Amino acid sequence: MLIKILNTQLLLFGLSCSLGLIILVLDQSNMALAETIAKSSDFTTTQQIVVDQKEFGVKIINSNGKVNFFPTNKVPLKQGDAYGWRIKLDNYQGQVKWREVLTLPKPPEIWITQDDKNFSISKDGKTAISQRTTTPVNGIIENFWTIYPGDPVGQHQIQVYIDERLIATFEFEIVPF
Repeated sequence: MLIKILNTQLLLFGLSCSLGLIILVLDQSNMALAETIAKSSDFTTTQQIVVDQKEFGVKIINSNGKVNFFPTNKVPLKQGDAYGWRIKLDNYQGQVKWREVLTLPKPPEIWITQDDKNFSISKDGKTAISQRTTTPVNGIIENFWTIYPGDPVGQHQIQVYIDERLIATFEFEIVPF
C-alpha cells in the first residue's frame, strides 16, 4: 500500500511538473503572439468595423462618362468592363486598411495593377493579393478589376479583409460575352 501511495504521489508530482512546463510553454507562446500582435498593431485600426452593406457586380461607364453599377454574380467577359466589390462601413471615420485576395480558375495572360508595391501574385499565377489604405467615401470602400484579353472564364472568388478579419467573400463567374 505504501508503494501505491508513493507511486500516486510521484505521478501527481510528475503531472504538476509537466503542467508547470506546459503552462510555461503556453505563456511563452502567448508572449510570442503578443509580440506579433504588437508588431502588426500599426496595421490595425482601433475603431470597430461594422459592415452595413456589401455587394459585388459590374461597373460600366457609358458614352457620357456616367458610371453604372449592376449587382450580379455572372460577369460577361467584355473587354473594358470592370467587376468588383463595394462595402459600406457603418459610422467609420478616417482611413481603413484592407486586403483583397482574388482567386481565378487559371492564370490570366497578364496581371495589370496600378500599385505594384502593394500587389503580389501566387507562384501558380492564379491568386493576386492587393493591399490598400483608403479613406471611405460616404462610408464606402471598393475595388474593381478591368477585363482584358486573356482573362479566364469560370468560377472566381474575392475575399476582403480589414485588420486581418475576413469581412466579405464574393463568389462569381466570368462567362463568355
